[in-house]
Amino acid sequence: MTDENLAAPSGTFRIGGDLPVVRLGYGAMQLTGEGVWGWPADRDGAIAVLRRAVEIGVTFFDTADSYGPTVSEELIAEALRPYADDVVIATKAGLTRTGPGEWVPVGHPAYLRQQCELSLRRLGVETIDLFQLHRIDDAYPLADQVGELAKLRDEGKVRHIGLSEVTIGQTQEAREVTEIATVQNMFNLVKRDAEPLLDYCEQEGIGFIPWFPLATGELSQADGPLAQAAADHGAEPSQLALAWLLRRSPVMLPIPGTKSVAHLESNTAAAGITLSDDEYATLDAVR
Repeated sequence: MTDENLAAPSGTFRIGGDLPVVRLGYGAMQLTGEGVWGWPADRDGAIAVLRRAVEIGVTFFDTADSYGPTVSEELIAEALRPYADDVVIATKAGLTRTGPGEWVPVGHPAYLRQQCELSLRRLGVETIDLFQLHRIDDAYPLADQVGELAKLRDEGKVRHIGLSEVTIGQTQEAREVTEIATVQNMFNLVKRDAEPLLDYCEQEGIGFIPWFPLATGELSQADGPLAQAAADHGAEPSQLALAWLLRRSPVMLPIPGTKSVAHLESNTAAAGITLSDDEYATLDAVR
């Protein structure tokens, strides 16, 4: 397997029907300081991870204005500009930060517009490939929040619109306002509350981005639920967890994040693991 196609065996998905990405992507939340706050201790290391991701075939990068805040977007621009033609950057707005580990929804339409403009500037792009509402803010009608994103798309500042941490009902409500290309909810082998939403997305052709696909390392531990299955397969537990996600649904777009080039390469190699029916069933029974 050459560097250039390490991620490729995961296959491709067309976001919104017209924007192809390699399904196994990269989540850039961890490229910040403690509590997703401030700059990483090893800034050069963060840059190296992002550049290495492109080298091994990752094309889909997920970030947010609130990661740092602003740090993750700035690092992506520093590392990857000028962007390769096939690189797709997804970012989010709708959560503001009051300190390390603190997240507060803000869905005022004017705020969402302001954050889109700032993300455009930080990322150094004219159009954001995928702009996601990070959280629905109950203080404002959902139609107003999603409607503002639709206006930004109509102005050419956003190509596709996504949602994060939503229910089927909220997704349907948003789709009455505009087209929704993706949803992003927590989902992994041991956290499957969003399974009905995943099934709905698969039925409707909506991309499903599972955040915390490795349960923040829980599924990677040597004594964790995947250890024996991984040993039998000759793979790392984290690789099997990602392989299970990729097989679970064709609309699944896992975005494992890491600050380590070695972990990045290991995670991405999961794209090349083909689970047998028995292996998939064994992993599917892990809860």
